[in-house]
Amino acid sequence: MSLVIGIETSCDETAIGIVRDRKLLANVISSSMDEHARFGGVVPEIASRAHLEAFLNVLRQALQDANVKLADVDAIAVTEGPGLIGALLVGVAGATGLASALDKPLYGVNHLSSHIAVDYLTHDEEIEPTIALLVSGGHSSILQVNDITKDVIKLGATMDDAAGEAFDKIARIMNLGFPGGPAIDKEAAHGKINIDFPRGLTTAEDWRTRPYHFSFSGLKTAVARFLEQTPNYVRADVAASFQEAVVDVLLQKSLRACKDSGIDRLVIAGGVAANSRLRQVAGERAMKAGVRLHIPNPGLCTDNGAMVASLGSLMVSGGIAAKGALADSALAF
Repeated sequence: MSLVIGIETSCDETAIGIVRDRKLLANVISSSMDEHARFGGVVPEIASRAHLEAFLNVLRQALQDANVKLADVDAIAVTEGPGLIGALLVGVAGATGLASALDKPLYGVNHLSSHIAVDYLTHDEEIEPTIALLVSGGHSSILQVNDITKDVIKLGATMDDAAGEAFDKIARIMNLGFPGGPAIDKEAAHGKINIDFPRGLTTAEDWRTRPYHFSFSGLKTAVARFLEQTPNYVRADVAASFQEAVVDVLLQKSLRACKDSGIDRLVIAGGVAANSRLRQVAGERAMKAGVRLHIPNPGLCTDNGAMVASLGSLMVSGGIAAKGALADSALAF
């Protein structure tokens, strides 16, 4: 049984998780979100400095929560990308130092694959091919996961704004605060879906040439124009209708990928996977399509160390050789 520490510093969360095989022992997160809120988005330099300040305390707390010592650790896993370069370097430097001092193997893992891998901490099912919808502030992608440790194929991605980024921008326009995802989700709960906002890349030609790609810039512009031209709009209705447009296109395309590939399993991961409407509609549509749906608990959807430790543990148990952080990754898609 392998004990793996996972370190995640790709954006604004300093997160460390500890996993023994597929059992989560600790998951500690220190977020600098409040420091970025007044700027309306993440400031890379502030994030990097926050990681430096929080790293050791987060590590100590994770070890305490897991009731283990550093000497017990079998391997270190760390996010090597994608992400903010300065923030990533803090995590990589910390992980490299730990691995060197402990003389333990170091696994540099892909951030996107880690989001998918966290799903394996919540059930005991065998690992098998799956379609993954990864939606967050920086990424909106559909992936075909043949082997989470070494064979992940990107079928499609956003051509402009990521879904989470669109949530942030619309929330800012409507003065709902930052981050926008939770704010719009909360506001939408009191609204009606009564505005027909556009669904990007869903014309017949789009389905033929780029069926798994996303575009949210047109939707964002349509919402902004509606707000400008409708002085007495109901904010909750706009939030609900905007959210529905995002959810609709995300699920149309991911379930299409399941159908086209013949894979009847869908994992939805990333920060936007915590959205209550996405979770509800995904359950309904997946059941209708005969697709088995997996969505991690909301607390494991946003960036966390558990997901990195989970992928590292799967790589250890799968006999994948440690290459070290910042090496050429087989999962660098």
